[in-house]
Amino acid sequence: AHISALLTCAFAAGRSYNQSCDMDGPSSCCTLDHIPLVSKCGTLPPESCFFSLICSLGSFMVILVGLLRYAHLLERLGPSLLNTLGLATGWVCAAGLTMVGNFQVDHAKVLHYIGAGVAFPTSMLFLLLQSILTYRMAKTRGQYWTGHLRSILTTVAFFTLVFSGVFFIQESFVLQHVAALCEWMFIIDVLVFYGTFTFEFGAISTDTFLVLLKASRAPKSYKGESSLSSMAHIHSHVEGLAMA
Repeated sequence: AHISALLTCAFAAGRSYNQSCDMDGPSSCCTLDHIPLVSKCGTLPPESCFFSLICSLGSFMVILVGLLRYAHLLERLGPSLLNTLGLATGWVCAAGLTMVGNFQVDHAKVLHYIGAGVAFPTSMLFLLLQSILTYRMAKTRGQYWTGHLRSILTTVAFFTLVFSGVFFIQESFVLQHVAALCEWMFIIDVLVFYGTFTFEFGAISTDTFLVLLKASRAPKSYKGESSLSSMAHIHSHVEGLAMA
C-alpha cells in the first residue's frame, strides 16, 4: 500500500514535471528547483495531503515493526545491546519521518531537512543492525539465506544513500536527477527490507509479548528485591547488636 501510494505521488509529480517542460519562461521544469525528488512529490495539494498521511502512517508502522522485532529477538536471544540499539534507531527514524512528512520542503525547508537528516541515516543504521542480528539468530539454512538477502539489501541501501547525498549537493542537472533516482531506489529498498520481517513475524505468539512485558518489569522487580535484601541485612545486623 505504501509503495502504490508513493508511486501515485511520483506519477502525479512526473506528469506535471513533463508538462511544464513544454512551457517557456522561468517556470520551466528544467531547473535545479524542479528535480523530481521524493520530497517534491508532496509539496502541492492534493499530493501534499497524501505525502503527510503516508509519512505519518509509515512512522507508526516503523515504531510497531521495531517493537515487534525487538520482542522477537528478545525471546530468541535474550537481552542484547544490538537489539536495544535497533529499537532505538527505528524509533528515532520514525520521529524523523514524521518531520519529513509534515514539514514540506517548499514551506519549511530547514525542518524538512532536519527530519531527513535524522530519518535517512538512522534508517540505514537500522538495516545494518537488523542484518547483523539476523546472522546472530540464524540456525537453519533458510534463516541464513534471509541474512544474505538482508545483507544485499543493506549494501544497496548504503550505496544509493551515499550516491544520493553526494549527487544532491552538486549543481549539475544530470547529477541531480541521478540523486533523485538513488533516493527513490533507497526508499524502495528499505520497504523491501521491512517486508522480509514477515519470515520471522509468523512465529510471534503471546509468549513473545509476555517476554517483552517481563523484560519491561525486570528493573522494577530488581530494585524491589535489592531493597528487600538490604532491609533484611540491616534487620539482621540490628538483631546481632541486640543479642551482643
